[in-house]
Amino acid sequence: MSTRDKRPNIVFILTDDHASHAIGAYGSVVNDTPRIDEIGENGVRLDNCFCTNSLCTPSRASILTGTYSHVNGVTTLETPIDASQPTFISQLRDAGYRTAIVGKWHMGEGDGHNPQGFDYWPVLRDQGEYVDPQILTRDGVEIVEGYATDVITDLALNWLDSLDGDEPWCVLIHHKAPHRPWIPDEKHKGMYAGPIRVPETFDDDYSTRTSAAHRAAMRIADHLTLEDLKQTPPADLTYEQAALWKYQRYMEDYLACVASVDDNVGRVIDDLRERGEFDDTLLMYSSDQGFFLGDHGWFDKRFMYDESLRMPMLISCPSRIPQRDEPLEHIVTNVDFAQTILEAAGVNALDRMQGISIWPQLTSDPARTTRDAMYYRYYENDDVNHHAFAHYGIRTDRYKLIYFYNDGLGLPGSSGRSYPPEWELYDLHDDPEELRNLYNDPAFADIREDLKARLWVLQAELGDEPHPSQPVPSRLAESA
Repeated sequence: MSTRDKRPNIVFILTDDHASHAIGAYGSVVNDTPRIDEIGENGVRLDNCFCTNSLCTPSRASILTGTYSHVNGVTTLETPIDASQPTFISQLRDAGYRTAIVGKWHMGEGDGHNPQGFDYWPVLRDQGEYVDPQILTRDGVEIVEGYATDVITDLALNWLDSLDGDEPWCVLIHHKAPHRPWIPDEKHKGMYAGPIRVPETFDDDYSTRTSAAHRAAMRIADHLTLEDLKQTPPADLTYEQAALWKYQRYMEDYLACVASVDDNVGRVIDDLRERGEFDDTLLMYSSDQGFFLGDHGWFDKRFMYDESLRMPMLISCPSRIPQRDEPLEHIVTNVDFAQTILEAAGVNALDRMQGISIWPQLTSDPARTTRDAMYYRYYENDDVNHHAFAHYGIRTDRYKLIYFYNDGLGLPGSSGRSYPPEWELYDLHDDPEELRNLYNDPAFADIREDLKARLWVLQAELGDEPHPSQPVPSRLAESA
């Protein structure tokens, strides 16, 4: 059987909160990630890959099921998955693949919520621990000594070592890092102790934004805890100086956690090469969402702004995907991953899957379009820790329209409070950092109304319901 006739093995490495702008391949100015970059150097870098709900649990559910949050039922951190629903893993397993997930699951625990469709599934409990993590399996819970990023890689590679026969396999290696509270291992601790570049938007005053940005409890200056910082700030600092000091502490540990991930990605690459399987393995690296690294003065995610919305995605499979120096710039979402993996494996996708396979764009037809706009929705309104407001919106290549409907609709994780709805509009070409809300600018009235109509139509196509507070867009009402 030729290499191309053989079904590819699949390795999907997923990190938690790893921002694209902390990856060398994406032009990071704060750190180096040579082993992660190696995936893109042997394949393709996606530059406009976005999540459809920037929160760990919902994003993971969308990746696994190939559906949006309103279809798979996982809308907030407090809505566990019905693990019996079909996924790309269940499809692969039915087609003869051996399947495993190792590391972070974070979609609930117990009957109906534990991983299903996997031959092997040692997973972290809830968020998991960085050191000596608790590992849940079919047989119960055990504590595995070591640093979580190393432990997860060990378990994955040991499973590969245990396999006999020629059947293809798929392993999901899902790391805790670099999730809060950013605890580095001893090897990497302190490696970024020098001054770290501060984002130009660090002092953003949100002057044109709606109340959502002002109310969010994600400011580095105000909302990092002693657990996050690991030490008390010097007492003689002004408020502005303390904010910069906290930024340096936060980033030092965050980037050190990323460095451990990078080393362990290298371990996986080296292992595949030693097995002689690197060229015929679909190797993917991503994160469940983006993250604010001091951008706009924030940490965390949740918002539809690009630092939170954009996911890294580097993909290689040298026997099938030509190496390209130019990135793939089409709009891609996390809902697309399932169908892409299934097409790569020659397995039929499910009718309920709502994404687009980008396998043709990766292999034979890079110019083929994907979509002209993507849809986003964040549900967990005014949550107890971050107080981010519920919103949905549409992003095209140039514009972004966001409707902050500011209502939790009774969903778990929301506060029960609601606030008056508000709109934001950004021109991403002239204002890539999203500093100027143009919603009330008369010069953008036509664009605004066009985007409202496009958002409404896109929601209908995907089967999602607009919030009751949003009126039918005038252009659609006029044509009705």
